[in-house]
Amino acid sequence: MSFNSSRRSVVHSTKGIVTSTQPLASAAGAKILEMGGNSVDASVAVASCLCVMEPASTGIGGDCFMLHYDNISKEVIGLNGTGRSPLKLTRNHIIEENKRLGRPDSKRIHPSSVHSVTVPGTVAGWIDAVKRYGSGRVDLEQILQPAIDLCEHGHPISEISSILTTDRWNKLQSSNKEHLLSCFSAVSRPLQPPQDGDLVVNRPLSRILKKVAQANSGKAFYEGEVARGIVDEIQSRGGLLTMEDLKNHSSTFVKPMYLDFLGARIWEIPPNSQGLVVLIALGIIKELHNGGTVDLFGMEQNSVGYLHLLIECLKLAFHDVDEYVGDPDFNNTDNVSVLLSPDYLSKRALEFNPNCALKDTTGDCSVPDPVLNQSDTVYFTVSDPEGNATSFINSVYTAFGSAIIPETLGGFCLQNRGANFNLLKGSRNCIEGGKRPYHTIIPAMITDPINGELLYSLGNMGGFMQPTGHVQHFLNLMLFNLSPQDSLDRPRICLSPHPDFCHLDRGHGGGGPVSNPVTQVEVEEDLDANVIAGLRKLGHDVRVIKGYKRALFGRGQIIKKTITDNGFVYSAGTDKRGDGIPIPLL
Repeated sequence: MSFNSSRRSVVHSTKGIVTSTQPLASAAGAKILEMGGNSVDASVAVASCLCVMEPASTGIGGDCFMLHYDNISKEVIGLNGTGRSPLKLTRNHIIEENKRLGRPDSKRIHPSSVHSVTVPGTVAGWIDAVKRYGSGRVDLEQILQPAIDLCEHGHPISEISSILTTDRWNKLQSSNKEHLLSCFSAVSRPLQPPQDGDLVVNRPLSRILKKVAQANSGKAFYEGEVARGIVDEIQSRGGLLTMEDLKNHSSTFVKPMYLDFLGARIWEIPPNSQGLVVLIALGIIKELHNGGTVDLFGMEQNSVGYLHLLIECLKLAFHDVDEYVGDPDFNNTDNVSVLLSPDYLSKRALEFNPNCALKDTTGDCSVPDPVLNQSDTVYFTVSDPEGNATSFINSVYTAFGSAIIPETLGGFCLQNRGANFNLLKGSRNCIEGGKRPYHTIIPAMITDPINGELLYSLGNMGGFMQPTGHVQHFLNLMLFNLSPQDSLDRPRICLSPHPDFCHLDRGHGGGGPVSNPVTQVEVEEDLDANVIAGLRKLGHDVRVIKGYKRALFGRGQIIKKTITDNGFVYSAGTDKRGDGIPIPLL
């Protein structure tokens, strides 16, 4: 397949826009807005539909984060809907398992290990978001009804979702009894991976969504039959998850982090997410510009010098986050304010050399399995007639997560987010019972730092591509003044763990992409050949990605809000690397 075969225009509306990777999911969100719901209500409708339509990327067995812009208060609110490791799980359990699997030197939890399954936070995140910030004009049954209908009556699977499902089919088969795969297969070809346009029915998922909707409570998922089905499945495979682990789960409303730069304020979710990478990288770029080392206004978008600047500052940021980010409940040190201080950022800026690539940021880099740098997540954003907007991300981590389907329930896979833990004693992200792992998924927003007005709601899912994408989109929008669609269409870069140096993994952090002695820089095939040659001349190990493999660069969505004399106008773009469209409200 080609990602260059069609063009897309910016979509405008004065009332609201829903933009996601699936048109039917976007339509569900628009329907909730038409019923009087706000952007939070619509976001949960979209998220639940995406669980049906993109099961390789998301599901009720996964986690979520949300940023919400309240147009009345001009505040940005954050929700951490991520789950924790089983309380009984220890570092020694993983070390012993790795020995049994012939991986005695491994410093991480294998992505296919039953111990990689953490408590699913998605359902609680949805419910808590609607209860606290929903409109109150639509209830949870109405919000989840579109997803239930898609489950029961079937939905045609899209091209990219079918490819993701097919790619992981063997893993699903080897991990589960055959009949459990029927919820992901084509109606016309039972137990076979669906192809583009095939009808897929998932009644087991419908039954669970109905329970949650009717109860209007997380108890329908985290206690009782559903919880028992999850726990029994994990324990039957040697896992340590308990009913208490599920019952004790809770979402957390958090204060988002921000950085002011180029006349704008960019917001990110705080740790345990990797949103800090975005702010550190942009902060270093800001210091380099203010100090005269680089002239941003004299740079061309996607030129050699510009991309070299981004790559090097992202390397430094990823390294710092690997070193300092973990579950804040297990670390009382305020690392965020220190890492975002001008003093610290100016010191990190001294590491930048405009004439060559850094070979090793400080000598303690991690090189995890490149399989962890995947684009198996869903990101979407919604704006509403009241001026609010919601930036939302949902994921099961790698494709189909652990690939474990609870046998007595069916309909969904459990995530493997615990694979982001490490086994390094003293590390802030070292596995401990009841701990949240380092998280790759991040939503973003941009506001005016003076009057608090929303400028953009945006995100770019895809493993370590996410902070890299946020940095690129922020500069595309605020420095180069590109439209949302133009920003999404431009060729992107992505830092990746170098496949030749996995044996050098030191087990730091969540295993960011910075590698010792050299980080692999992946670029899209439509990036200018002279730019690629220029990056290589500076010492970058550049790999050109073609065709469908460009899914590595994620699938972004952007909504712009422009204040006018008569109110406001929303302008949205959607990624050509996805199957979606923005749907405006009439």
